[in-house]
Amino acid sequence: MLKISRKLLISATGRNSPQTQRFVSKVNLQGILPPITTPFNDDESVAYDKLSHNLNIWNSINFRGYVVQGSNGEFPYLTPDERVNVVKHVKKNIPDNKVLVAGSGCESTSATIEMTMKMGDNGADAVLVVTPSFYKNQMNSQALMKHYVKVADASNMPVILYSVPGNTGINIPLEALAELSQHPNIIGTKESGGDVTRIGEIVRLTKQHDFQVIAGSAGFMYAAYVVGAVGGVCAVGNILGKQVVDLHHMIMDGRWDDARELQHRLIAPNSAVTAKYGVPGLKTAMAWYGLYGGSPRYPLQQLTEPQVLDLRKILVDSGFL
Repeated sequence: MLKISRKLLISATGRNSPQTQRFVSKVNLQGILPPITTPFNDDESVAYDKLSHNLNIWNSINFRGYVVQGSNGEFPYLTPDERVNVVKHVKKNIPDNKVLVAGSGCESTSATIEMTMKMGDNGADAVLVVTPSFYKNQMNSQALMKHYVKVADASNMPVILYSVPGNTGINIPLEALAELSQHPNIIGTKESGGDVTRIGEIVRLTKQHDFQVIAGSAGFMYAAYVVGAVGGVCAVGNILGKQVVDLHHMIMDGRWDDARELQHRLIAPNSAVTAKYGVPGLKTAMAWYGLYGGSPRYPLQQLTEPQVLDLRKILVDSGFL
């Protein structure tokens, strides 16, 4: 364990201090929370009417809630005001029983705290805080510990850690994550790296702290649940929401053979709209399911025609289109 990190954690959030007593809210993350896309008009402004259309469809699915301004929401390309306004709009267009998790991560700690407070003021039930990554060589355990403790201390809602090494090149070190799990306002982590061994070790190290581990992709959801994950934030849930929810319930009900078969079918479509074609691929596929995807914001590019045909073939071959 990190001695310096532990001292930092205890000094900032001592279990018996008045500071910790205000952290009383725990958000249940068990279930599926799709990281929804942000639709744009032709002039690249946010298409709020199209977002309402999509939410109307998604609300009929038994999602636990939504992640807004995650990687699939193109949050790095939105202005701070746009990020907040999208969360505010989503809150107005979803039922009260849906959890709204808002991405509030920024590069600096002070900006993250400011964004976190704004997300809470505009309807978020919890915030998802991605690892700062521009100065990735300096983002060691001590830096990340201090960052997350400061954010969690200041936040008016629960904090979820977010490791997405495919985009940031950074994984929160296990020893730091284990220490952070003791903070009363840090309730879980979204793990998007696909390392099931790491997910299992996180569950083992944090299980005494009521810490929730979330699979960051449908491609390894089955395996993540086996080692202790409780939910999924799955990009493919934007288009195959019912199927991903079915996978969750099959596992929860102990229907392991059915779950394994469905997991196998989801792997190729999931990979197609994440690692292979990313947000442009996901937005392209959305139109085939009655949703509005539209174009990504520049500099992301739309798929070429051969790519569109390949993506469609993957969904057809998997039996989902």
